[in-house]
Amino acid sequence: MRVRPNHLPEWFVTQGFDPFNFGGMYNIKWMREAEIKHGRICMLATFGFVAVDGGFRVPFAPAVGSVEAHDVCVKGGQMLLLLFVIGAFEALSYSAIAEMLSGETDRKPGDYGIGWQYCKPGDTSTQEKYRIAEITHCRAAMVGFSGMVTQAVLVHEATGGGFPYRY
Repeated sequence: MRVRPNHLPEWFVTQGFDPFNFGGMYNIKWMREAEIKHGRICMLATFGFVAVDGGFRVPFAPAVGSVEAHDVCVKGGQMLLLLFVIGAFEALSYSAIAEMLSGETDRKPGDYGIGWQYCKPGDTSTQEKYRIAEITHCRAAMVGFSGMVTQAVLVHEATGGGFPYRY
């Protein structure tokens, strides 16, 4: 049986690993919210990165590969639009996060009320299973995306090639 550090909440008992005591220095709910949000973005980014190199194009997007897309979109101004869109979503989600952090609601980190609709109300074991699966997939996506981008840049610089990112 794992021993849960005192500063970690009960819902964190399945992953009670905190060797640097970050949970004691910061609000663990804030960190879990950020971890889930970044993981969800990385899952989408992995698909988008490969889709662009596979030939998928969004209207008004430049026709370049994934490696060059960031710099081209910054120069073209598309990234500024993306910044405003993401900023609007962040502003809309702030009140739910602030209420969670202050204890006004019993909201779990990452729960926007749209995800667990396939679980029966009150079926906490299935909900917990899905939450653990999601955080596991989020962590894998963050590591995988960073590795994929690194490999893509190395291949692009060496050969000018794209997907499947090998020499």
